[in-house]
Amino acid sequence: MSPTQSPQGKGRGRNLSITDYNVYDDAKTYYTTEDRHHNHRAGARTRTYSQNSLFKQFERLGLQKEPYRRGSHDESTIPHSRRFLIQVEPTLQSLQSQEDTDGNMQITIEDNGPKVLSLRTAASNGYNRFDIRGTYMLSNLLQELSLAKEYGRKQIILDEARLNENPVNRLSRLIRDHFWEGLTRRIDASSIEIAARDPKDWTDDPRPRIYIPRGAPEQHAYYTKVAEDRPELRLDVIYLPEKITPEIVRDMNAKPGLLAVDMEEIVDPETGEKTLRGRPFVVPGGRFNELYGWDSYMESLGLLVNDKVDLAKSMVQNFCFCIKHYGKILNATRSYYLCRSQPPFLTDMALRVYDKIKHEPGALDFLRQSLLAAIKEYYSVWTAEPRLDPVTGLSRYRPEGLGVPPETEAGHFIHILEPYAKKHNMTFDEFVHAYNHGDIKEPTLDDYFMHDRAVRESGHDTTYRFEGICADLATIDLNSLLFKYETDIARTIRNVFHDKFEVPDDWLATNNPGASKLETSAMWDRRAKRRKLAIDKYLWNEQAGMYFDYNTAKREQCNYESATTFWALWAGVSNPKQAAVMVTKALPKLEAFGGLLSGTEESRGEIGLERPNRQWDYPYGWAPQQILAWTGLYRYGFNEEAERLAYKWLFMITKAFVDFNGVVVEKYDVTRPIDPHRVDAEYGNQGLDFKGVAKEGFGWVNASYIYGLQIVNAHMRRALGTLTPYDTFMKAVEDNRNKTLSELV
Repeated sequence: MSPTQSPQGKGRGRNLSITDYNVYDDAKTYYTTEDRHHNHRAGARTRTYSQNSLFKQFERLGLQKEPYRRGSHDESTIPHSRRFLIQVEPTLQSLQSQEDTDGNMQITIEDNGPKVLSLRTAASNGYNRFDIRGTYMLSNLLQELSLAKEYGRKQIILDEARLNENPVNRLSRLIRDHFWEGLTRRIDASSIEIAARDPKDWTDDPRPRIYIPRGAPEQHAYYTKVAEDRPELRLDVIYLPEKITPEIVRDMNAKPGLLAVDMEEIVDPETGEKTLRGRPFVVPGGRFNELYGWDSYMESLGLLVNDKVDLAKSMVQNFCFCIKHYGKILNATRSYYLCRSQPPFLTDMALRVYDKIKHEPGALDFLRQSLLAAIKEYYSVWTAEPRLDPVTGLSRYRPEGLGVPPETEAGHFIHILEPYAKKHNMTFDEFVHAYNHGDIKEPTLDDYFMHDRAVRESGHDTTYRFEGICADLATIDLNSLLFKYETDIARTIRNVFHDKFEVPDDWLATNNPGASKLETSAMWDRRAKRRKLAIDKYLWNEQAGMYFDYNTAKREQCNYESATTFWALWAGVSNPKQAAVMVTKALPKLEAFGGLLSGTEESRGEIGLERPNRQWDYPYGWAPQQILAWTGLYRYGFNEEAERLAYKWLFMITKAFVDFNGVVVEKYDVTRPIDPHRVDAEYGNQGLDFKGVAKEGFGWVNASYIYGLQIVNAHMRRALGTLTPYDTFMKAVEDNRNKTLSELV
């Protein structure tokens, strides 16, 4: 946008007043629009004349007429909001030295500065000053100055409205205009140098490396040319074998690499030649460059609310590519994840996108491809060995694999492996190599790592709910998701594809005899009914009023109380009576100050030095658990409960955002009212490590915020903007209701 053009495209050919710009433009637009940062009031100060001046005396004597008196510089005469004339670097240094008393490049409630800074007003050409007060406005000032500096500005005219903006509006705007962009990646020549480097490559010669499936020769040619044109990258381009086995994946660990995802054909604007471009996707956090499994579904919910439909669609297309070429939606697109999936959400994700694009050309083909991928994944992954339990008919997280998970640091399992190394009189490295390659047999270790891989596939890594037993569990979360697959596929085949859906040979699941070339809704309806009966028989507990996991090895129901019980509501597994019992019995156990707990304190058990906390246990809350519970409660008509849980979660995020310099993190301690982003668990908390201004937030928390604002009502949204705790808000609502009733009497 040129300086002589308004943001709406009006006023071409004229100089704009600064009032023509949107105060809440994204940072790039705000700080790169030159005209808005030129002080149009600048210039030599002219003389003003007091009513008691010498000139007034002359006038009374008839000797002199006083010139017209100019208006004051005071802001009260200006019809628009206050603006500040700021020299960026000096003000930033002054702000940090005075207010950032702990030196972490953030201004929070824990800093001990005076919490007031005087800024020069633009309307007075810097002559008058106005005090900026409080943690929120000062931290916003730090963020805005950090952005201005990043965009190369020496001087800015800053709207006060960006400093005292309603925090709900500010966070929503940052997510829409900044965070999604900061988390968006695409894999092609523009990014391969960074993306193909693996921070978990512990080998002696870490280098960029990408693996290409045999069914994508055009990608192999593309990346081979990139490697030839840019030899300094040392890019290693390797074809994957036709058949992927645990042995092959183990041997690939000596050369870990990125896995190719979907690309589209485009015309290079510079050369006019056809080339490939990677389809974009959103990563969980800023340190990632690969496509992740269930994070992507949660992120898509926020993307769709923010009208970023093409990005959500692109993520579905990337998943279809993964299923077609790798057999599954992977934990993430790195070579060591080839045997491991993640919680399956593809049908709901694809149907939500289709609902937004069904009027567009190619929409039906998009849905067809998505359905083909989901059906193949269902047959080849979730209802095949080793994940299917043939006795119950339920499914488990139970990925294949050999040896020690390679993506962990060398010392991650040292406490587990060292005793075995001593037992065999070997060094640690010698034992790991011998064990991984089957030279040494240790069945106990085999079981340990089988369960460890299953925990990672579940997405709930780590929790005492799964420790040492995960691969044997038919979980309520996985089987709810598969019930949703079955009902989604049945409904879509019936309503969209006229109850006949043909599966081409290249989409057939060859490892499952249940796969069919012609799918009908009746087949999938029967599967859903069978699964619901099995869930009711093995996982539902009427007395406790919730669903539990079932141990397929011990043939008994577990007793860990988990928020995943509400996934049954999201999927539509429960009958109305079961839903009501869950709201009565399960919800009070799992509800806390900031929303839903992952599990109860009783189920987690005592923790200490020998038994540290796990991040998917009490007292932590995670965005996916909140989102699925809200949606499920709404599905069964428990609107007040859904709104209450959403309000608590949104309040906690907003309060931390206001008090701690705009922080948005991976997970929260939902029992801590003051600093819930402080998490004392083994993997810490992603999203804390930023200087000055947060650029990404965290993927599924961003989504939960945007999605949650669709759940709460308008009164609640206004109360969130004033940081009103839930109990205070409800008391005000009740008092207002009582007052209204008393006036009617």
